[in-house]
Amino acid sequence: LEVFCLIFQLACCCGTAACALCCKCCPKIKQSTSTRFMYALYFILVTIICCVMMSTTVANEMKTHIPFYKQMCKGIQAGEMCEKLVGYSAVYKVCFGMACFFFLFFLFTIKIDSSKSCRAYIHNGFWLIKLIVLAAMCSGAFFIPDQDTFLNAWRYVGATGGFLFIAIQLILLVEFAHKWNKNWTAGANHKQVWNGLLALVTLMLYSVAVAALVLMALFYTRSEGCTYNKVLIGVNGGLCLFVSLVAISPCVQNRQPHSGLLQSGVISCYVMYLTFSALSSKPPETILDENNRNITICVPEFSQGLHRDENLVTGLGTTILFGCILYS
Repeated sequence: LEVFCLIFQLACCCGTAACALCCKCCPKIKQSTSTRFMYALYFILVTIICCVMMSTTVANEMKTHIPFYKQMCKGIQAGEMCEKLVGYSAVYKVCFGMACFFFLFFLFTIKIDSSKSCRAYIHNGFWLIKLIVLAAMCSGAFFIPDQDTFLNAWRYVGATGGFLFIAIQLILLVEFAHKWNKNWTAGANHKQVWNGLLALVTLMLYSVAVAALVLMALFYTRSEGCTYNKVLIGVNGGLCLFVSLVAISPCVQNRQPHSGLLQSGVISCYVMYLTFSALSSKPPETILDENNRNITICVPEFSQGLHRDENLVTGLGTTILFGCILYS
């Protein structure tokens, strides 16, 4: 009900009367909670748009079902195949506008110590104006001159930000698993069923991690070649085993009594996802077969030309992203 009422706070953009009409029957929600929800809603909205832009299916459907597609692309100078409106370059531009939007409010809210100040009032309201500003920033990125130089520079910024994002996501996952383990361990003091549930969830997490490791070794490696894939799978699998051993080591248990295999199981599953993402993004290798024909190796046969593994990575990554946002 609270989430439902938070969505209705969008009516506040149209004035106090609409706000009062929609939210009068809703329970009271802290202003800080509603503000975080609205910013997260903006972030999720732009992320969904980026996922749609990056989908090759969407691009093909647009080309097939829009009769004036080519004329529209030429009119807005987006290229003959509208490559500037879809694909990775379009995602980079939209994300650049979104990053500028959030960075602007990061600077705007430095050293705010009271929710009654003028800057805090702007930070916690004016959602319609902010939505327009966000849309303008994302759209304006498509008109940046010298697109090639911009995209090359933004890729390095994105790689650095992606590394920091993965680190933050790991911290959030560890914190979540630690609280989860602590709560269920405390419940075991009253009912032993919590110990059984904790063991069952831990077993399921490790089963998923091991199954993912075996499937990646099966589909992304072969006896000849695929050295990079073998090294990546082996190193990450070994690190997951090392983390598991560290989590139950006596020195860690003495300092963190609530540490256990649940945390390492969550991290192992996340590392397997990252490994899968890296393998699916890596260009396939080609070798000559017995008949001197080029054949593609190191990719699953079912995904060749169908982008199934890439779509699965996008879906899993988006789910993990939204989960971390909601948890934070």
